[in-house]
Amino acid sequence: MNPGRPANEDTQGMSAAGGGARRSASVALDISQWKYLSGEAREPQMHAIVTVRADGTENGGAASPVLAQVLAVDCSSSMAYPQEKLRAAHQAAVAALRMLPDGTPFAVVRGAESASVVYPATETMVRADARHRAEAERAVHRLIAGGGTCIGSWLDLSRRLLAEADAPIGHVLLLTDGKNEHDELMPLSDVLEACAGRFVCDAWGIGDGWDGRELLGVTSRLHGRASSVREEAALAREYEQLMRRLLAKSIPELVISVTPMAGAGVRYLKQVFPTEVELDPVGTGGEATRRFVTRAWGDETRRYQLCLSADPVGRPRGEDLQLAVVSLDVPGGDAVEVTPPLPCLVHWTDDDALSGHSDIHVEHFEQHQRLGEAVAAATDAHRNGERDLAQRHLGTAVRLAHAIGADQSLGRLEQLVEIDDPAAGRVRLRPGVAAVDFEHLITASSHSTYGPASGSADAMIGGGPDAATARCPACDGRVPAAARFCPLCGHGLSGRP
Repeated sequence: MNPGRPANEDTQGMSAAGGGARRSASVALDISQWKYLSGEAREPQMHAIVTVRADGTENGGAASPVLAQVLAVDCSSSMAYPQEKLRAAHQAAVAALRMLPDGTPFAVVRGAESASVVYPATETMVRADARHRAEAERAVHRLIAGGGTCIGSWLDLSRRLLAEADAPIGHVLLLTDGKNEHDELMPLSDVLEACAGRFVCDAWGIGDGWDGRELLGVTSRLHGRASSVREEAALAREYEQLMRRLLAKSIPELVISVTPMAGAGVRYLKQVFPTEVELDPVGTGGEATRRFVTRAWGDETRRYQLCLSADPVGRPRGEDLQLAVVSLDVPGGDAVEVTPPLPCLVHWTDDDALSGHSDIHVEHFEQHQRLGEAVAAATDAHRNGERDLAQRHLGTAVRLAHAIGADQSLGRLEQLVEIDDPAAGRVRLRPGVAAVDFEHLITASSHSTYGPASGSADAMIGGGPDAATARCPACDGRVPAAARFCPLCGHGLSGRP
């Protein structure tokens, strides 16, 4: 692993500040796992965290544009009230337009129960220059609210526009203040299937009527991020920050290949940092290799959870065996240095003390997933008027966030609850909490932290105690193997150092 890498999710994905000679581009691979599995387990699975880091990828003044941009602006009737929403949408779109480098193909889409191109005048894209940016700004300021919401139609039009653009990275920046109420006109699930792998979509919620899980469904399928703003005036600044990150990306796609050995299989690979993203294999190399395409890279680090099935029958005990090989490829990236493939190992054992542990990084992201599930359950309970149940689920989320050191998540949870004891999850729901507060929390909960605060790559590779977790006898939660107390329930762990 890369223990010296900063553990602050807000720093990931930003291009390095420049000056001096341009660095050569490189892509590095690391694997963290606890290799010991029980030889007597039924349907054993090996979990590992695959870390991919891209470095030195600045575009460096390439002759042709890397990005093609569609701005999809919700103009449904609800955007008219309060007036600040549509005004903020205008200002944010203009802020994004002004950042587009000359030559960048772009278009502005008006979204309602149907979608239309408001700039340029025809259903196509134009290349950014001073005149086109100024004309687009005027077109944006003329946008008025009226109609319903069919997000599928917005994305379908964006797909058709980007298909004609001559740029490696297609991107849609989508803004909505409402739920997808006219799905029957163009089912979102069908559109997402058609759009998957064709462009990246970041989606933003504004106002108080949008659905956080709906936005996450879009962005997870289209390799983007779901976010939201509580104050309309903050939207333009958020768009500017997003565009800076986006314009720093110059690798259109990076392929992670997993080749299992005989007796093993690939169950899944999913992105767990900086956000949760679905990954489906796009084909095979040979009979067993699974290839997973990841989109739009700049200087950044991403982490993936790999799950492999394994069969211990007939396999030797007490020695390291290769279970799979993980490799990277940058299509068309001849100038990008790529580290060699790495093995994922298994060590079949009859020692319960070894097979009972788990990798601390795997457990960190599984705890984060449980945090998201607790937030979703709290949201459902609050929608149903079950405030006490919502409070209990939020207490679980606080306990998990505290245990994994997710300080930003704790800060967001504090906007909904007063925290009496974070370790025990004792909280009190704040008076006046609204439904939209839970939607903000849902989108924020999809942004994960870099990894556990303790533990190191060296310890993991060496198989030391900091590399693993074990079960707490009191709450059955996973805790660091070297811990004296369970961070989930406070139970003393006897016999620990």
